Amino acid sequence: MVKKGDKVKVHYHGRLENGETFDKSEGREPLEFEVGSGMVIKGFDEGVTGMQVGEKKTIHIPFAEAYGPQNPDMVVEMPKDRFPPEVQIEVGMPLVMSDQTGQQFQVVVQEIREESVILDANHPLAGKDLIFDLELVEIAGGSPLIIMP
Repeated sequence: MVKKGDKVKVHYHGRLENGETFDKSEGREPLEFEVGSGMVIKGFDEGVTGMQVGEKKTIHIPFAEAYGPQNPDMVVEMPKDRFPPEVQIEVGMPLVMSDQTGQQFQVVVQEIREESVILDANHPLAGKDLIFDLELVEIAGGSPLIIMP
């Protein structure tokens, strides 16, 4: 049975409550991660805990245990003259912005106004409850607790 610290391989199908698929491992290698290490969202970690190899199950992850709530502070208004003139801006278009430190992050065009553009920097799955169909493929064992020099 899977426990914290185990390295596992999982096939998954992630979807929203309306049935829309947002990610799946089908056609790829299974997702490999260490349980409890923070490599995956909290609800996914908790969902695989206790599973056995070959077991399949469906888990429901509330947004608070996934990508958190939508943060209104992450929605910003940017003057149109800050965009390169050759870029044809469209609602739903993903763009990459840089903050004052030069760190880049993805934003999505939410609205186009006469003189400005509304950009949303929230994670695309923020504020959404997630459903995952899981299949545990392998338990590879955990990291050693003591490492000899």
